[in-house]
Amino acid sequence: MYQLNRLNGIAHWLPRLSLAATFIYHGFPKIAMAADVAAMMGMPTIMVLMLGLVEIGGALLLLWGGFGPEWATRIAGLMFTAVMIGAIAMVHAQFGWNSINMGDNGGRGMEFQVLIIAVSLLYTFKGNALNEKTSES
Repeated sequence: MYQLNRLNGIAHWLPRLSLAATFIYHGFPKIAMAADVAAMMGMPTIMVLMLGLVEIGGALLLLWGGFGPEWATRIAGLMFTAVMIGAIAMVHAQFGWNSINMGDNGGRGMEFQVLIIAVSLLYTFKGNALNEKTSES
């Protein structure tokens, strides 16, 4: 266990990097191709631009929070939670839980979004406490 405990001070970077990369990946097209994405999503272009800014801004805050201010980590968690609640309400809830392309929902369920909410809320509630090392037992 000691060997694993030696790494617990940096373990917060695993979900932090994955979450930030996910939101950058999904946010960038919303800014770069806002009109096309808006047409595809059936949303006004300005809303798509704002959503892209929230996604990329949240990702940058989450990354910054890993090095510095705890408030950046907590705000990013709140931003991501809001985005995913919106995604579930607007799209995914109607397709149920399953987000793997099995059955008749085309892989559009809310399983992935709920996981993102859970991780985002962990960062919201714990902030940078996830960065701290614990005992070496």
